[in-house]
Amino acid sequence: MKRFAVLLGASGEIGESIALQLAESGWSLYLHWNSRPTGALAQQLAEKYPSQEFIAVQADFAEASGAQQLAANVYDASCIIVASGQSLVKMLTDTTDEEMESLWRVHVKNPISTIRLISPFFHRHDKSYIVFISSIWGETGASMETVYSSVKGAQLAFAKAYAKEMAPSGTRVNAVAPGFIQTEMNASLTAEELQEIEEEIPLGLGSPQDIADAVDFLVNGKADYMTGQTLRVNGGWLM
Repeated sequence: MKRFAVLLGASGEIGESIALQLAESGWSLYLHWNSRPTGALAQQLAEKYPSQEFIAVQADFAEASGAQQLAANVYDASCIIVASGQSLVKMLTDTTDEEMESLWRVHVKNPISTIRLISPFFHRHDKSYIVFISSIWGETGASMETVYSSVKGAQLAFAKAYAKEMAPSGTRVNAVAPGFIQTEMNASLTAEELQEIEEEIPLGLGSPQDIADAVDFLVNGKADYMTGQTLRVNGGWLM
């Protein structure tokens, strides 16, 4: 029987690394995207793993109907990974209501709505998994990223609460909190700024594969006595 995982944000660098890792571990995948199509990734994976299925699904999570748009195209799942997101670097006094609403929808409202709509499929399976890719800022907060830190913290709170609710059904709900991961989101930083950050982190800068490995650990039977936890993957930046 095929195992299907819904990967929100599969078009990002972290999302794509997760997709490649989970496909290698035997998962069939719904590859969610918004502005950057995942069709080529789906084709690449289908050629490499012909016994599995890879389905690209478009949905705009900045819109109120994003979750419904995605869930209408999902027909089975025993795993949901929330890797979708967008950043916002602004002082709170300069942040508009529209920007706050967009962050809320992308990081919290639509992911939770997606879980609500898709989790009934979990009853078909003995074990099921939900993993949020949150952030170190969801735990410690970041100046100039107050609203972003807030929605990432909300993800961690949801994981704890839903883990208690779903444990009797065999669903494990956890989060991964990355530290500084080298992606294009950080392209605006100068070489000097990157070096300063790297010097603050005992193990240096992280890669998308570090996050993919953590997700693989959580959803492939090696962490089945873990639920409601935040797995810190930050190179010792926060201990």
